[in-house]
Amino acid sequence: MVHRPVAKLLIVDDEEPVRRLLRDCLEPEGFAVFEAASGTEMHAVLAANAIDLITLDLGLAGEDGLKLARAVRAQRNIPIVMITGKSDPIDRVVGLELGADDYIVKPFHMREVLARIRAVLRRYNPPSAPSSTGSSAADRIVFEGRTLDRHRRELKNPHGAIVELTTTEFDLLSIFLAAPGRVLSRDQIMDQLKGHDWSPLDRSIDSMVARLRRKIEPENETPKLIKTVRGIGYVFAGTLDSA
Repeated sequence: MVHRPVAKLLIVDDEEPVRRLLRDCLEPEGFAVFEAASGTEMHAVLAANAIDLITLDLGLAGEDGLKLARAVRAQRNIPIVMITGKSDPIDRVVGLELGADDYIVKPFHMREVLARIRAVLRRYNPPSAPSSTGSSAADRIVFEGRTLDRHRRELKNPHGAIVELTTTEFDLLSIFLAAPGRVLSRDQIMDQLKGHDWSPLDRSIDSMVARLRRKIEPENETPKLIKTVRGIGYVFAGTLDSA
């Protein structure tokens, strides 16, 4: 029987009772839990451990949680579940723009937190077939010189360099590549981003598409791969090649 490695979670929150609550819920479920009460402690833990997922409280005392999320995203492709007491939907949009993989508002139920974490980890590290030793041609989608590897969940640019994508960005690109030339409404896109429970605001989808475009479209050009269909949604207008 093949055992999957224990997922290592980092809880970043300046409130010790909250960290203890999360630890007491997550450790019995088989997770290895690390804690950080500040940005400095967070970076120290990340430097010393191969963390699989971060829960990040945006309301850290004296620190900008969004700035910390931006710093993590710039250096590492680690899933981030943002936790905050703010309920303004604009905060959710900003969080998504910075690469959050999910968003939970305090007060929260521990079952919800556990479900969200598991869902993000499943999307980020889908189970592989035991007989598989690597990616097959069926796992790869080649478009405009770029290669999306669904087995390894990575994207390479035309020069062969890896383009860092968040879990959501990878899933969003996969949705577009699965339906080339088909116009997808914002509601359809949201429905296919399974595991998310964000408010289906137009701006949420628009922000995610904008982030993805910045990573796959040539700079300073009108988008040609993911085009906006005014009043409806978006369409992938690029060309798929054989892998």
